[in-house]
Amino acid sequence: MRRFLLLYATQQGQAKAIAEEICEKAFVHGFSADLHCISESDKYDLKTETAPLVVVVSTTGTGDPPDTARKFVKKIQDKALPVDFFAHLRYGLLGLGDSEYTYFCNGGKIIDKRLQELGAQHFYATGHADDCVGLELVVEPWIDGLWAALTKHFTSTRGKEEINGALQIASTASQRMDPVKPELSHIESRVELLRLADSGRRDSEVQEQNAMNRGQSSALIAESEPSLTHSVPPLSQASLNIPALPPEYLQVHLHEFLGQEESRASVTPVDPVFQVPISKAVQLTTDDAIKTTLLVELDISKTDFSYQPGDAFNVICPNSDSEVQHLLQRLRLTDRREHCVVLKIKGDTKKKGAALPQHIPEGRSLQFILTWCLEIRAVPKKAMLRALAEHAAGPDRRRLHELCSRQGAADYGRFVRDAHTGLLDLLLAFPSCQPPLALLLEHLPKLQPRPYSCASSNLSHPGKLHFVFNVVEFLSPTTMEVLRRGVCTGWLATVVASILRPDTQVSPAEGGPAPAPEISISPRTTGFFHLPSDPAAPVIMVGPGTGIAPFIGFLQHREKLQEQHPEGHFGAMWLFFGCRHKERDYFFREELRHFYKRGILTHLKVSFSRDAPVGEEEAPVKYVQDNMWLHSKQVARVLLQESGYIYVCGDAKNMAKDVNDTLVEIISKETGVEKLEAMKTLATLKEEKRYLQDIWS
Repeated sequence: MRRFLLLYATQQGQAKAIAEEICEKAFVHGFSADLHCISESDKYDLKTETAPLVVVVSTTGTGDPPDTARKFVKKIQDKALPVDFFAHLRYGLLGLGDSEYTYFCNGGKIIDKRLQELGAQHFYATGHADDCVGLELVVEPWIDGLWAALTKHFTSTRGKEEINGALQIASTASQRMDPVKPELSHIESRVELLRLADSGRRDSEVQEQNAMNRGQSSALIAESEPSLTHSVPPLSQASLNIPALPPEYLQVHLHEFLGQEESRASVTPVDPVFQVPISKAVQLTTDDAIKTTLLVELDISKTDFSYQPGDAFNVICPNSDSEVQHLLQRLRLTDRREHCVVLKIKGDTKKKGAALPQHIPEGRSLQFILTWCLEIRAVPKKAMLRALAEHAAGPDRRRLHELCSRQGAADYGRFVRDAHTGLLDLLLAFPSCQPPLALLLEHLPKLQPRPYSCASSNLSHPGKLHFVFNVVEFLSPTTMEVLRRGVCTGWLATVVASILRPDTQVSPAEGGPAPAPEISISPRTTGFFHLPSDPAAPVIMVGPGTGIAPFIGFLQHREKLQEQHPEGHFGAMWLFFGCRHKERDYFFREELRHFYKRGILTHLKVSFSRDAPVGEEEAPVKYVQDNMWLHSKQVARVLLQESGYIYVCGDAKNMAKDVNDTLVEIISKETGVEKLEAMKTLATLKEEKRYLQDIWS
């Protein structure tokens, strides 16, 4: 069987899942995939690898390769490597990213570019999958095309070997070569492709004929709108190409629990975890604000946790208790929620390289695993929909098949991916679906800790750590009536409810202090969003809404540094802040005024997007980028003449892109160059680490 090396570099499991899918399909198409995480450098050697290489790479942060690829990237970026170091290597690469971020698919692009610089060549064109519109739109056709590309590569390699052998036998072989051979080679290739196509149709796709009544009921459906639970023609009448059923591989047993205490720290064994008390919680917005924003202070004085202003950290959070209970009820496992979950690999599984999920700890109760280990709100992939369909009946089964089919790609995007439909939503929408517990444990990803920016300086608040967040609220995609909260922010709001006070209340409420609740946190390894090492360098900070968080830490830090070094030279600090309403969600107003009066903050520019002009005054500036444009000369001078730094923190989808576009316009206007040249200038600032982003979607 023809072997190829398959590597994945994953941050949250997406790249791994796609690589495993490629591995499963490879066998069906007559190939053998040697699958490894890219960090497992002891299990492969690209320097001596003769087989073709396939790499699946995700992107983390604002454009970094995932943590699992750090050592690999560092190794191949060694400048001492010769330009032909990988000249023998033929590869295909699939990059995963999100176009809401400036450095789209940059993790894959970094590796792709460096492999080529070291002499490696593509046997298959690079794919860039966009999570913003749906990874599957690129992933599925890229995988479909991979088999023909591999077949062509192996056919070409075999042909070269035959030609080389013939040349060695007789020097005149080029004149006497049988003219049928190229045709035979071509025919063999076509037969091979036909064989693969046939096996693909037979094994990896199920041709499901439409069995629906095409009479009056069809006409009624045609008049209605499609939804999560039903389709309209042509999809409702189409024959479907659905994915192969993912092989089952877990055997699950539930044993009566022994009653030992369960620690949430066991969820993230890789990183150090600190359990810290919450010493203060303040509501920064008024009750009539559109969003509720909270500031939480953690007491880290009795831990080894340390941070710099601009750092981020992880909060280890559980799933909603009510959602876990609803899921247990739906699975008919409420009476066994305290039972211990014991997992084994099924002896007869067809899944290649099956392994126990690392994010499910041993000896834990079912309730603990559903609460602390599995992302039960994760948008299910098509493979999971395919598996769920096996445990549904009638119209439910048909609709689940539609949603995972090629023909139903648009409906999947609209009603599942874009609507953020989760497992509980699907089970509510499709009442006949009764999946076994093993299916959930096989398909649900790890519950990820949530990152937050540090909003304080340890110089200003020794032994304390502040962070700020909006309490996320949204409607359920299935009922559109049930109001849900963000997994972490909703939980945090509940945790701090007993000690929460409004921003105007300086001291704790009377009646004695409430007991301090505790949460678990862990450090984040990427620390790039820091103040310049030279305090004389001018700084521009752009942070609307909760994006202001790291800049409060910057300003607190700078204030203490200036107190410690009164004769020192400190550069100007600009802050562009924005919110909806001046009187509702202009948080940190008094603290910012304090910094401004003391000269720590030399320029404070605030915009209010929803406040109407009063009387005959001019319409106020609405957004941070509008204020930047008003001060374009100063912004350009700081960045281009004074070697300053610009930091952007907040929403990636709209704000960060708008700020980036405005910077291009400012550079173009103030330097008199075309936009393309201005974009190159901005790219140079990024390379010099003078344009830094801490953004999220």
